Amino acid sequence: MRRVVVTGMGGMTALGNSWKEIKANLQMGKTATSHMPEWVNIDGMNTELAAPIKNTEFLKDRWTRKQMRTMGQVALYSIYATEQALELAKLSRDPILNSGRVGVAYGSSYGSTESVREFADLLFSNSIRKMNATSYIRMMGHTTAVNIGLFFGLTGRIIPSSTACTSGSLAIGYAMENIQSGAQDIMIAGGAEELCPSMAAVFDVLYATSTCNQNPENAPRPYDVNRDGIVIGEGACTLVLEEYEHAVARGATLYAELVGFGTNMDGKHVTQPSAETMEIALRLALKNANLKPSDIGFISGHGTATDQGDIAEALATTAVFKDQTPIHSLKSYFGHTLGACGSLESWLGIEMMRDNWFAPTANLKEIDPQCAGLDHVIEKPRELEINYLMNNNFAFGGINTSLIFKKV
Repeated sequence: MRRVVVTGMGGMTALGNSWKEIKANLQMGKTATSHMPEWVNIDGMNTELAAPIKNTEFLKDRWTRKQMRTMGQVALYSIYATEQALELAKLSRDPILNSGRVGVAYGSSYGSTESVREFADLLFSNSIRKMNATSYIRMMGHTTAVNIGLFFGLTGRIIPSSTACTSGSLAIGYAMENIQSGAQDIMIAGGAEELCPSMAAVFDVLYATSTCNQNPENAPRPYDVNRDGIVIGEGACTLVLEEYEHAVARGATLYAELVGFGTNMDGKHVTQPSAETMEIALRLALKNANLKPSDIGFISGHGTATDQGDIAEALATTAVFKDQTPIHSLKSYFGHTLGACGSLESWLGIEMMRDNWFAPTANLKEIDPQCAGLDHVIEKPRELEINYLMNNNFAFGGINTSLIFKKV
């Protein structure tokens, strides 16, 4: 079986666009949740909180109008993240990108929601005057993967993953399998999401969003007994995955090795999570990596701060690891980035593993007794030297993923 290593990483978050900037904010305990005054007058909306990226204007001046004509905001995020990752991997101008040996696996929960307005005008006003030749391209679920392929001239495989909160992690796992099988030598993998009130509304109608509207700094609160729901964020992250021998031969820096991937479906309910099948996904990743639970040094949890979601995750994780493995949720800092979260949490988890430093879960003051079977990292960071990191994500539709990265 061919080995898979990470040779490039890059992303955007509401806490910063580089590990140096993000880590500095994490060390200060800074979170990105903000009150959204423009959401106050949305009829029926309970939440007024989100974690937006404050400065995105620089993206519009970064590329030509022709380059951006098929891109909505979510695609712009994915291109920026991929540029950073390819630059780090020293592949930006490498002809291999156009050789057919480089593919893309990328996803988002949806395309660019701004384009939906153009189609809505057709449905409600009986007019297509607001639509143009790129309206659908910007809106379609595989817009990130397609635009990455177009922008960088990729001619290899394309694996779009529009699976809600597992879009990024599922893309990374499927990219890994493509390299292992010999189908590709390099895969650009990850996920992205743009902020839109429609994304928050999905959870708001389920009473699953935080309504801590007057105190945004206190939300979200994963695993806390007083948690009151999700805060939606936005961002993007790209990992460059590469076959080990290929990476070594060209002198690439190896940031981590991807050694395990597990995924399955609950097959029970669209929105109610199943601890039993979550547990199976974690065990599938361990089996795939040929590891024991005790080999895992740290767990990056999904930790959305929803009532049932946190409990199901805690039960599944406790069944595998008991309280022997430290765990945190990075969503406590920059919200739930939906299609981006699996890739963002993988990137930041790798960086923390390399630095032997792990941030605590923000806002976790009193652990819910139903989530208490785990070794939660709270109040202050942990300095840990570990060999293996597990990143877990779970999505609507009962889609479960688990990735395991090895320190290099």
